[in-house]
Amino acid sequence: MATDGSSDKRHDNHDEVRRTGLNQGLVNYGDAGFSLFLRKAFIKGAGYSDDALNRTIVGIANTGSGYNPCHGNMAQLIEAVKRGVMLEGGLPIEFPTISIAESFSTPTSMYLRNLMSMDTEEMIRAQPMDSVVLIGGCDKTVPAQLMGAASANLPMLELVTGAMLTSGHRGVRVGACTDCRRYWGMYRGQEIDEQEIEEVNAKLVGSVGTCSVMGTASTMACISEALGIALPGSASPPAVTADRMRVAEATGRQAVINARAGVTPDSILTEKAFENALRVLLAIGGSTNGIIHLTAIAGRMGIDIDLAAFDRMSRETPVLVDLKPSGQHYMEDLHRAGGLSTVLRELKPLLHLDAMTVTGRTLGEEIDAVPVFDQQVVHRFDSPLYPAGGIAFVRGNLAPDGAIIKQSAADARLMEHEGRAVVFEDAEDMAARIDDPELDVTAEDVLVLKRIGPVGAPGMPEAGYLPIPRKLARQGVRDMLRISDGRMSGTAAGSIVLHVTPEAALGGPLALVENGDRIRLSVSERRLELLVDDAELARRREGWRPVALTAERGYRKLFLEQITQADQGCDFTFLRPPNIQRRVPK
Repeated sequence: MATDGSSDKRHDNHDEVRRTGLNQGLVNYGDAGFSLFLRKAFIKGAGYSDDALNRTIVGIANTGSGYNPCHGNMAQLIEAVKRGVMLEGGLPIEFPTISIAESFSTPTSMYLRNLMSMDTEEMIRAQPMDSVVLIGGCDKTVPAQLMGAASANLPMLELVTGAMLTSGHRGVRVGACTDCRRYWGMYRGQEIDEQEIEEVNAKLVGSVGTCSVMGTASTMACISEALGIALPGSASPPAVTADRMRVAEATGRQAVINARAGVTPDSILTEKAFENALRVLLAIGGSTNGIIHLTAIAGRMGIDIDLAAFDRMSRETPVLVDLKPSGQHYMEDLHRAGGLSTVLRELKPLLHLDAMTVTGRTLGEEIDAVPVFDQQVVHRFDSPLYPAGGIAFVRGNLAPDGAIIKQSAADARLMEHEGRAVVFEDAEDMAARIDDPELDVTAEDVLVLKRIGPVGAPGMPEAGYLPIPRKLARQGVRDMLRISDGRMSGTAAGSIVLHVTPEAALGGPLALVENGDRIRLSVSERRLELLVDDAELARRREGWRPVALTAERGYRKLFLEQITQADQGCDFTFLRPPNIQRRVPK
């Protein structure tokens, strides 16, 4: 049945209307003819003609916000998407959803990700559209959109806002936010003064757009393309470039084509697609947050990610992309090097090349369509930046359900380490004592931070990047082994064990760690052990009491009652399918 108005006209009987375009999803007053009549009246009040009822409708999710510089190019992207939709004969209609900005959301943007996913899903369901373009960029917005769209299962494409441009400070190229952390560490270590830290602060963010390194935003951009749910070549163009606008226009055109063809997310987001995305996450040296978000998105499709199998995949998937924090370059360099297609070409032997993409072509066909040229950013498969995948999965008596470490951005010396625990009970305790000159700590110790997990914080903030104690920073110490049940920014580097599960707030073994305990990490053995005997741990458990975490009403109450642990993507229990029977990687 045509939906572009060229050959198909609405049926004369108002009680029998087509379920496409603006005819779909009518409010039920018990009289479908009146419902349509009322809608037409308001359409005309908005300045539209009757012809709008017969067009293919593409909804465009507008996540622009004055609080979100990562989405600062939203107006231009929306106009480009609209142009593409109209060039293909469709009708674009934009609508707002929640916008989450990483640096402006309290207690943490992760706390609001599931709320945004619910908003996205319900607005897709509630409003008449044949397909939808979801525009997002900042860390939690793209995962939230993919989670919501996967559940709604309407034809959709993801369009990322793109990375910011880099800038310069005293002749050195800089960009957010790996360099933010590097310069702040230098400031804490008294290598630079107050004047210079203020000076560099004005240079770190060169334009609107997402972080210019392989942080969570860039990771999710690459993952979206690898999943096949975003157009090929769409991950890498910077936010303020003509390339990004052309991608937006092409996304609008494809949204009309896919609406007419009925290409729904369940035909794209398959087991093969998620395995491809996991490969890419490892090969790009992607953010540790990527595994949580991929787990949540896959969960919405009824697919469980097996972290032990993911670790086996990691051992055979090298890091190929030379971007900060694992390497030296920035996203605009990856774009000039051919974007994600250059990475995918090197990974071809490990990918499911028959996985379908939103273009209607397979991933293999899309890879082969891109020209090959020499470049310096993506390493060859046989000469990688790092021989094994960027993320390792470890477990042991300190993390029975597992934890992860971004080994590609860590100090190799600390990947096999045993040290004395220096314990902080929560983020407030850490803030109060980390810079105390009397803190009993050495560079060989292990910093342990409790109660920053999904429930404990709440919201699992990126506080897992514990700062080096000031007195050690001033001695030149740049890295230490750090362990928590929280997350860290994808822009951060360091020897940091994250996502310890179960979390301390729920009585996981992390809750029982005391100052002076010995902790052993062996990445080669994939082990994380608290070197305290079982009898002593049993004694401590008898005396452990949880910190009361309650809320009388509202979203916080829902969050505390429904949030899952990191190994289930920190999604809400009631948003996941009741039966999850498929697992990846195979």
